[in-house]
Amino acid sequence: MDNSSEQRALITRWLDMLWAERGASEHTREGYGRDLCAFADFCSGLGLGLIAAGREEVQAFLADKHQRNHSARSSARTLASLRSFYRYCLREGLIREDPVALVENPKLSKPLPKSLSEADVDALLDAPDTDTPIGMRDRTMLELLYACGLRVSELVELSVSQVNLRQGVVRVFGKGGKERLVPMGETAQDWMQRYLKQIRPHMLPPGDSDTCFPGRGGRPMTRQTFWYRIKHWAMVAGIDKPLSPHTLRHAFATHLLNHGADLRVVQLLLGHTDLSTTQIYTQVAKARLSELHREHHPRG
Repeated sequence: MDNSSEQRALITRWLDMLWAERGASEHTREGYGRDLCAFADFCSGLGLGLIAAGREEVQAFLADKHQRNHSARSSARTLASLRSFYRYCLREGLIREDPVALVENPKLSKPLPKSLSEADVDALLDAPDTDTPIGMRDRTMLELLYACGLRVSELVELSVSQVNLRQGVVRVFGKGGKERLVPMGETAQDWMQRYLKQIRPHMLPPGDSDTCFPGRGGRPMTRQTFWYRIKHWAMVAGIDKPLSPHTLRHAFATHLLNHGADLRVVQLLLGHTDLSTTQIYTQVAKARLSELHREHHPRG
């Protein structure tokens, strides 16, 4: 199987299998095909074909990519391509041992969450025109999102029965149906009280509804609709930084840590099962502190 035409035919059969059995897109198949052809060329330079290659050749190929400044993410994709190919070869009886089985995946650094400064958050929260029912609703939603660190899905699915104004807490059902109680804080509590009393009753059609933040026709607002609202108010506020639906959730966590909150408390408020998920926000806080040091320290 060292003949180049036979190797190309084998790669083609594998790519066809990816399409037929796994529904791999054309983009995915093209990327995987490039990875295998590059590895085939590398092996050819060593006098080997794809079937004869072993773990040493796979590791040498990945090391060569690293020396040529390929990113860890690129190497991880290449390794995924090789894993898929050699599992196919093993299944077809073309090899007895998988040369990739014991090769470890490159460690990928998680990108830091994008967060807004406290001044940016203030500008965003002040953007809605609260003289209008829609503006009042949106201001309340933004206040609650930032005050409680909710996921957008948790916010739009919120019912009035989950809000306890007397105690100032929101009962949230997170991922996997896990329940948590999150304090609102006085500011968000005040906005929520005014909204529920003055605005919400006029946004609902006749009939019973427990939806806290109704959209058109009194139905619960979709995540996509509220994401559009966030982008709209960010534009009004003059915020040109990259945003995501979780921007205010990220700001909630980062700002709490900046002000000395305990990491485990933030974990509970966010509803994270694993503390390591929350720990990434400490990196954002440290990055911000380093930036402030550079800007303001005389020897920064």
